[in-house]
Amino acid sequence: MDLSIDDKVQALRAEMQDFFARKLPPEFARKTLAGEKLTKEEHTQWHHILAEKGWHVPLWPKEHGGPGWGPMERFLWEEESGLAGAPRLNHVSQDLLGPVLIAFGTPEQKAELLPRIFSSEDWWCQGFSEPQAGSDLANLQMRAIRDGDDYIVTGTKLWTSYAHVSNKIFCLVRTSTDGPKQAGISFLLVDMEQPGVTVSPIYTLGGMLSVNEVQITDVRVPVTNLVGREGGAWDITKFLLGNERLMGAWIGVNMALARQLRYRLEQPGPDGQPRSADAVLARRVAEAETDLLALRYTTYRVLADEMSGKAPGPEVSVIKCRGGEIMQTLTELLMEVAGSEGMAYPASLPHDGAAIVPFELEHAAQNFFDKRKVTIYGGAAEIQRNIIARRLLNV
Repeated sequence: MDLSIDDKVQALRAEMQDFFARKLPPEFARKTLAGEKLTKEEHTQWHHILAEKGWHVPLWPKEHGGPGWGPMERFLWEEESGLAGAPRLNHVSQDLLGPVLIAFGTPEQKAELLPRIFSSEDWWCQGFSEPQAGSDLANLQMRAIRDGDDYIVTGTKLWTSYAHVSNKIFCLVRTSTDGPKQAGISFLLVDMEQPGVTVSPIYTLGGMLSVNEVQITDVRVPVTNLVGREGGAWDITKFLLGNERLMGAWIGVNMALARQLRYRLEQPGPDGQPRSADAVLARRVAEAETDLLALRYTTYRVLADEMSGKAPGPEVSVIKCRGGEIMQTLTELLMEVAGSEGMAYPASLPHDGAAIVPFELEHAAQNFFDKRKVTIYGGAAEIQRNIIARRLLNV
């Protein structure tokens, strides 16, 4: 593994740190680090701040308005933005669909859609999972029947993040039932602002609204909205999920959680002694920090492969699996070291601005419950372990 970091990249890390210190609104950082959801308007404001620097589409090449960063620069971005508490932009549009359109879209699709993502005019959500097709995407049933120059689309998507604030959705749809199930799936772009599209909110265990059910009934979608060839969505899906799972390590976010946890561990408990005096608790925190360090170096290995020209492989399943598990462990430990203060719930906090618990604990309980989902979305941990067993361990 060769991860020599030259002076230019080191300077970029310092530039990122300086930018976040000067330009990131403190309230945005406070909310993000505490696990509180920002509004769409706040996300858009941060988007425009980043746009002035040219950093609002970090995965895009220069010819499409991005910074043209390589794997190392993009990794530094993920790490430093997470540590700083920078809000994650509408990553479904910018980090998932954007690269898909650049790699698989027609010239017309790129010309029309990329600028609208670039300006934050369009907010896209991802329509993959269905009531009977979660991690087993090949079982999806949303159908798209060709009718002249249109497809007529009918079906239900579930656990759709950001659908309640989005105006567009990209869907995996079944265009054929012949042959292998994967061969009949196509990648289709759908306008949500038309009759026949219904969004129903789903509140998570932590009381947050981030996922939804999307029902699409007899909606006409132009054939020109097909990305790639008909029945060719599986290669696009593997490309997209590879990017999603590589981001699933949440290195910077987990490092920020670990930093908060270490700080709270050294604070006095009810007996006046630092909580680190509890040897068992201190050991568990140290184990979580060690696991995070190991994950970071595992990510470095995948990064080294990518820098040598190798596409992300099954190793990203290790990153996705461990990143979510470590995040769950850190939020659980943060609840434990918080003690009774961690039981505060946002709905019970005063509305006059008076702080009754430290800011990093305001949403500790809500965050703990909400993060139970991270080992499910983007491919459940059980599915990731099957991939690891088959493709890495050959068992």
